[in-house]
Amino acid sequence: MTGSPSEYDPDDRRVVLLVSTPRVAPGVLTRDAWAALAAAREVWAAPDEPQAEAIAETGVDVALHDRTDVPSLAREIVAAADDGTVLWVGSADGDPGLNEAIATEVSRLPEPPDVEVLVGAYDLPGSRLLDVVAVMDRLRSPGGCPWDAEQTHQSLVPYLLEEAHEAVEALESGDTDHMREELGDLLLQIAFQSRVAEEHPSAPFDIDDVAGGLVEKLVRRHPHVFADVDADTPEAVEANWETIKAAEKEHRLHPVEGVPVSLPALARAEKYVSRLEKAGRSDLLDEAEAADDLGAQLLAMVRLAKASGVDAEGALRETLRQLAAASEDRPAAE
Repeated sequence: MTGSPSEYDPDDRRVVLLVSTPRVAPGVLTRDAWAALAAAREVWAAPDEPQAEAIAETGVDVALHDRTDVPSLAREIVAAADDGTVLWVGSADGDPGLNEAIATEVSRLPEPPDVEVLVGAYDLPGSRLLDVVAVMDRLRSPGGCPWDAEQTHQSLVPYLLEEAHEAVEALESGDTDHMREELGDLLLQIAFQSRVAEEHPSAPFDIDDVAGGLVEKLVRRHPHVFADVDADTPEAVEANWETIKAAEKEHRLHPVEGVPVSLPALARAEKYVSRLEKAGRSDLLDEAEAADDLGAQLLAMVRLAKASGVDAEGALRETLRQLAAASEDRPAAE
C-alpha cells in the first residue's frame, strides 16, 4: 500500500481489494481495514456475503453487485474508481479470477487507478481445522457422500486402526511428506467419528466436546505449567503425571484395567509390565516369567527391554523393517 488508510482521500482514483479469511467471524477486521472502509467513496460486495453483511450492520453503505460475469464486474469497478476510491469486499471463496480481470482492465488504461490489496483478517494457527470440520459436515449431511452418510462408529474402527498403524510407519520413516499425509488421514478419523457422534439419539457430542475434554486434561495434568506445582525436570514431570493419572483412575479394580485388548501382544505386554511395576505388583510378573513356555520368555524379554529403556515394539518393528529391506535387496536365487 502507498499510504495508511486513514490518509486516503475519497476522491483518489483507487481500487482497494479487501481480503479476509472466512475462518474468522465476519466483522472481525483490522483497524486499517475499518479505516479503509470509512475512507472509501463506494464499498462494493457480492450479495449474500457474510463479511459484507457484517460491515453493513455497522452503518457502512455497501452496494451489492453481481459477480457472475467477472470480466464485466472488473470493468465496472475500475470505471467507478475514476470518481473516487472503490473498495471491494472480498468474498469467502477469494473471488476467483477477479484480481486477474482487474489487472487486465487497468493495463489497458493510459492512466489507470491505483490498485491495492488490503488484508483485513488473517488466519490464526490451527484455523484450517475449521475447514476439516466444515468439509466433514458437508460430506455427512444430506446431499453429501452416500458412503460417508452410512458409516457408524463401529464401521469406522478398522480404518482408525489402519490409519494409526500407517501414521506410526510414516513417523518412523523420517519422510516429512509421508508424515503430514498420514497424520492428516488419522485426523480425518477423529473428525469423522466426532461428526457421527453428533447424531447420537441420547448422548451426542461433537468435535468441540472432544477438543474441550483434551484441553481440560492437558491443563489438569500439567500443573507445573498452568498452576503452581514445581517440576523442572522430565523425571519430575513424569512422576507428577503418574500421580495425577492415578488419582483420576482410582476407580480401577486392578492395575491393567483399561489396557486395550486390541493392542498387538507385544505392545500390550509392555503396558502390563509398566502398569504392574508402578503398582508394586512385580510379583505377578515374576510368577508369569516362572512358567516354562515361550510366552514367559517373551514376557521376560519385554521386561528386560523396559529396564534397559528400550521400546520393545519399536525395536522389533525396526528389525522387521531391516529384514524387509534385505529381502528386497537380495531376492531368492532362481
